[in-house]
Amino acid sequence: MTDTDELEAARAELVMINPAPYNAEAPPAALVGEVTPTELHYVRSNFAVPDHDGTLEIGGAVGTPMTLTLDDLRAMPAHEHAVTLECAGNGRLEMRPLPTGEPWGDFAVSTARWTGALLHEVLAKVEPAATGVEVLAQGADHGAYHLQAILPETDQDNLTFTRSLPIGEALDPSSGILIAYEMNGQPLGRDHGSPFRLIVPHWYAVASVKWLKRLDVLTEPYSGEFQTGHYIYQWPDRAHEPVRLMRVRARITDPAPGTVLDVDSYTVHGKAWSGTGPIARVEVSLTGEGDWQPAQLEPARGEYQWQDWSFTWDSIAVGRHTLRARATDAAGNVQPDVPPWNRLGYGNNAVEVIYVDRR
Repeated sequence: MTDTDELEAARAELVMINPAPYNAEAPPAALVGEVTPTELHYVRSNFAVPDHDGTLEIGGAVGTPMTLTLDDLRAMPAHEHAVTLECAGNGRLEMRPLPTGEPWGDFAVSTARWTGALLHEVLAKVEPAATGVEVLAQGADHGAYHLQAILPETDQDNLTFTRSLPIGEALDPSSGILIAYEMNGQPLGRDHGSPFRLIVPHWYAVASVKWLKRLDVLTEPYSGEFQTGHYIYQWPDRAHEPVRLMRVRARITDPAPGTVLDVDSYTVHGKAWSGTGPIARVEVSLTGEGDWQPAQLEPARGEYQWQDWSFTWDSIAVGRHTLRARATDAAGNVQPDVPPWNRLGYGNNAVEVIYVDRR
């Protein structure tokens, strides 16, 4: 089977948003289980799938620059984390007026089990300088950018995907950041960043740089296109902010929108997650004016993944009904009723509203 055949087979179950660069939502089934099957995991790319020579260069403000191979990473202690990744543009289609950017619906979110070496242990090998402030991650993906570049000095025909993390986050053993080489127990596929990539729990997935090629310790903050141009909240009435931690969100996974029920009692199921979690509670409303009722929230299976919730809906009358679900995390963040509008359409965590009919 050729590389092209393998990619086409891996993409068969997804909902394609853009063919080049390939971007695709997960199908609804991807949100049902604890972990999303690899073939159902959403895909977000800014450029075409690149070639990669299998090496990771580490330099910048470090005492011992080095180059690592996949075998070198596999020789280090392996760690596995189930991590929920969400595209920062998830839900963009529901914002009004419609922002610029890829037209993501509500399924640019998935959870997988990632295996790899801890980033802080890798960085310890190169002895970061005390003057370091950020760690810059560079992917092997590059080319002409299909969306309009925002920074005036950007060469839109020759961009490489790069993002930085605060060095405190990169060196924190509790952050759980991986240089991952396996997904759900198998080597990474090409769409998901092979041979290795960053996995940054709690942050929107833009931080989890795919096809990782280079890490540099920086002594000044980074200001590239994907750091201070795109992937920032361009608010209409206040200062811009960087896109970082995932906002608290609950999703209804069953019933599907528009379902026709033929029973008068139904158990509603869903998922909830937050970058500032864990989730403290989920509530369901059957009206448009409040009357929030508590759902049954399952304990977190891990500190980096979504949580299950359910709600027993009794005495469903014949006719059309609305269902709303909202989550609150342990930091006190609550989903808003209206999406927090920004020009690039990031961070939509508004309360989900669906309807069902009962015959």
